[in-house]
Amino acid sequence: METIGSRSLQKVGFLLIENFALMSYASATEPLRAANLISGMDLYEVVPLSAGGGTVTASSGLSVDCKDLAECGQECQFVFVCAGGAPPDWILPERTYGLLRRLARQGVRIGGISSGAFVLAAAGLLDNRDFTIHWEHAPVLRETFTHLTPRQTRHVIDGDRLTCAGGVAPMDMMHSLIADRMGAHFARRVSDWFLHTEIPEPEAPQRASAAERFGTHHPALLTVLEKMETAIETPLDRKSMARLAGISMRHLDRLFAAHLNAGFLETYRRIRLAHARRLLEQSPLSISEVAFATGFSSAGHFSRSFRAAFGFKPSALRHRISSQS
Repeated sequence: METIGSRSLQKVGFLLIENFALMSYASATEPLRAANLISGMDLYEVVPLSAGGGTVTASSGLSVDCKDLAECGQECQFVFVCAGGAPPDWILPERTYGLLRRLARQGVRIGGISSGAFVLAAAGLLDNRDFTIHWEHAPVLRETFTHLTPRQTRHVIDGDRLTCAGGVAPMDMMHSLIADRMGAHFARRVSDWFLHTEIPEPEAPQRASAAERFGTHHPALLTVLEKMETAIETPLDRKSMARLAGISMRHLDRLFAAHLNAGFLETYRRIRLAHARRLLEQSPLSISEVAFATGFSSAGHFSRSFRAAFGFKPSALRHRISSQS
């Protein structure tokens, strides 16, 4: 651990991807600025980067002037890929992936913020690594890189790979990095600066609990609902779910009616269709591939179910997304 008097300047680069999430970027950079102010010294320098330099625009419309990754990346001790937006934004030129791999070989610690982990995966920098990604983008990452399994935690530091889920999670990750370098007391002063008084553990979940999401605390029902969210491609039948929960099928039906005012199949279909919608919005999978990935026997059955749930066909959603890109 360094003392303030013995500190050396650390340059922290942020490779900004078009339509990056401004909140995630601010959550990562503001703690570093605060550390400088509180210490009265330049502990950290934030270096906005892009492929080729120039300006990059956040999803909010704010533009950030950036230095060229190829010229300035090697000067940084850390380079975080900060992305948001939608999957088309995350597909980068092979040269950029190569630059990230070269920086990693040179000893630069490489990180991903929000959907930045998708970029790291595409560059081959997450193989055999623990990592996380924003829960909304986890399905498309798993479908695109079938050998990778993200953890649904707030942030993960696996040696020289650092990933976090976006939103306010970068602030948690920066707290960990500042504490590791400058000590827990100093990191606490930085977090207090932002009224960030409750620092979640890195393993804390990204989303509200299933009990909060579904509005029930019945343990058997929660067991079934949580299994529904993970058994998407090959849905389990009522008998299997009842056995899993340790109750009869009749009791299972009564729990769904009493606590959710909906049936087993209706609830399961709604969960699968919500997953399908995220895949349609974020993945390059065809409509037929999305149908099979979410447990539907045919594209036609999937299309009819999707339209009944959302009021429009999967093809209409895809057309709207393509017209906006």
